[in-house]
Amino acid sequence: MMMYMREAAKAPYLLPQGEKVRSRVAVPLATLFLSVLFLILPALAARAMEIQSVTSSKGITAWLVEDYSVPVVSIRFVFGGGSTQDPPGKEGVANLMTGLFDEGAGPLDSEAFQIKLDDAGAEMSFEESRDGIYGSMRMLAEQRDEAFDLLRLAVNEPRFDQPPIDRIRAQVLSGIIANENDPDTVAQNRWARAVYGDHPYSRSDQGTRQSIAAITQDDLRALHKAVFARGGLHVAVVGAIDAETLKKKLDMVFGDLPQSQALAPVADIEPKLAQHVEVNYDLPQTSLQLAWPGVKRNAADFFPAVLMNEILGGGTFTSRLFQEVREKRGLAYSVNSSLVNQDHADALIVTTGTRSDRAAETLGIVRDVAKRLAEEGPTEAELAATKKYLIGAYAINNLDSSNSIAATLVELQLDDLGIDYMQRRAGYINAVTLDQVKAAAKKLLTAEPTIMVVGPPLAGAGKG
Repeated sequence: MMMYMREAAKAPYLLPQGEKVRSRVAVPLATLFLSVLFLILPALAARAMEIQSVTSSKGITAWLVEDYSVPVVSIRFVFGGGSTQDPPGKEGVANLMTGLFDEGAGPLDSEAFQIKLDDAGAEMSFEESRDGIYGSMRMLAEQRDEAFDLLRLAVNEPRFDQPPIDRIRAQVLSGIIANENDPDTVAQNRWARAVYGDHPYSRSDQGTRQSIAAITQDDLRALHKAVFARGGLHVAVVGAIDAETLKKKLDMVFGDLPQSQALAPVADIEPKLAQHVEVNYDLPQTSLQLAWPGVKRNAADFFPAVLMNEILGGGTFTSRLFQEVREKRGLAYSVNSSLVNQDHADALIVTTGTRSDRAAETLGIVRDVAKRLAEEGPTEAELAATKKYLIGAYAINNLDSSNSIAATLVELQLDDLGIDYMQRRAGYINAVTLDQVKAAAKKLLTAEPTIMVVGPPLAGAGKG
């Protein structure tokens, strides 16, 4: 899954391949964005970002960042739920549903809705994750009335007409069939089943040939009714709109939804470790993926784990994995580690790819780097440099456009971090001690990981 960087990722490596995000971009809006791209970022960076909590008369709350540097409004929202809510035998309902919100709503059929969307100069998209249904819209401020009205129709009155269902279903089915021979997709599906067993996280969000064929209009309407409710809603808005105007728009778009969701319960699960999964293909490059235990977002040792992960392989050129695997030996172009937080599972994931004849060597080095970090911990110099990087990089990685700001604000709400989290974050990082990071490394990296090898058979089963 994913679009921007936080301390921990929402399952970028554990999702089956092939998820879709469909959007239609009006030519006037796209042209405007291109022409002002280099004006937006300096304007946002030039002043401290003020986040307002705005609550409408019907009780809809959104976080708002007013910005009039360009006449654009971005809204991002999420309803809790997602592909975990697909009924057994109907896997793929959430994925199919998100492809249909711009295919007709209210009195407008598919063609009429898309014409109206283009006329309004707006871009709208919906996508599912395992734990949520996300929606977003960017619009020109001068045409926000028309754009918000179309969003209202999509959220409240999707038509789910049979011709668009059949057309989008055919597209999804085509992707499923193509992915049956794609090594990465086959591997990720095998991985999910190995790590999660019979849990909903083990299922492909796209569904199967059989399940996608079985989905009906009633299934789509039932999922929409269960998920789209105010009780599971989080909203963020960035751009040229004031709080009082936004309150009216929030009520218009979301105010008539039911108060409570009707979600099926989903159990928490610990990923199954100490497994060796081989997906054998005659390929010149072997992909490696390893999973260790994770840490919950609200755990006391979350920030020590974040710093430890960054030192291990968090994406910087100074990480231990990058230095040992790429810089010293040239075994891989990229190698990284991520703390993955989902609503019901957490993990630390390492991924890389290398020449198949050197895969066993690369795997051994990855495991050795993790083992040494668990046994010895980082140095004071590593910790100091990592703190500086994580504090300085946050704005670049999370606040570089109105869309990324809105997306970040939604995730902060989902994680219940508070509207002043960005002001408090540096203090949390700076407060972490070397002993706390050593303890996090020992806690997470001494477990026997699950290992997946995608490529020719690997001698020795990756032990090291």
